Amino acid sequence: MKAIQFNAYGDSSVLQLKEIATPSPKAHEVLIKVVATTINPFDIKNRSGAMKDFVPISFPFIPGTDASGMVEEIGSAVSRIKVGDLVFATASHGTYAEYVCINEATVSLIPDHVSLNEAAALAVPLNTAYSILVEAGNLHPEQRILIHGAAGGVGTIVLQLAKALGAYVIATASGTGLDLIRSLGADEVIDYKSQDFTKHADQLDMVVDLVGGETQLKSYPLVKKGGKLLSIVMPTSKELAEKHGIHAQFISAVGDHKKLDFGKRLVDSNKIKVQIAKVMNITEAAEAQDLVSAGGLNGKIVLNF
Repeated sequence: MKAIQFNAYGDSSVLQLKEIATPSPKAHEVLIKVVATTINPFDIKNRSGAMKDFVPISFPFIPGTDASGMVEEIGSAVSRIKVGDLVFATASHGTYAEYVCINEATVSLIPDHVSLNEAAALAVPLNTAYSILVEAGNLHPEQRILIHGAAGGVGTIVLQLAKALGAYVIATASGTGLDLIRSLGADEVIDYKSQDFTKHADQLDMVVDLVGGETQLKSYPLVKKGGKLLSIVMPTSKELAEKHGIHAQFISAVGDHKKLDFGKRLVDSNKIKVQIAKVMNITEAAEAQDLVSAGGLNGKIVLNF
């Protein structure tokens, strides 16, 4: 099978298309013939070496943490998924490949009336949004939430899930992303390039940090006592959280088909719509990663086989 691999940390030029053996599923795994995967920031951090102290990897390494496609083979202990099913899934790595073996626990049937490209673009965002808002955030109706970076691939899904849960959503974006997040239901929109978000949001029940850096640091005072600051991009500050009397947590979303199933029901009821910025071929993986690194995209880049 064909797969994108790298043998050393570096820039996108280390990504190489190789011909390797097709894997066989273990007892609890399914073998998926991949139709689409997407570019996630985690893939880029893995490739650059930014995560090597936290997520050690072995070379050669196949990146990729989501996939959609058809199940071609199942392990002896698999009971929920069958051969021929069209599925989408999250994985720790390995989806930049024609075939991938993924634990059944993180695999779900694709939503109705959703293409395989769209399903791939939904997998990580649905899983992550649930992990933030439901699992860690316990978000309730009428709570005030600020989402930083709401026009990105994960941000658009976090925004829509927050609205589906009944929250009052304030969201940041720039350029064409402003109209996008308005169309997705944001109650208030902040242009982070021309507006100081600290002057437009306070007494928040929750901040979802999808940006990091100074943006996160400036957000602690905006959360009311007992509220939450949740980030998927950088560790939170225990000292600042204690100073402001809030709960701050770095979220590492663990894959689970139940999270995908929860999001899938909202997709089927048109409460969540996926946003795809661009569709490219797997042979363009390096260029696609560079586009994501450059920023400014609204939605996900999908890679097709």
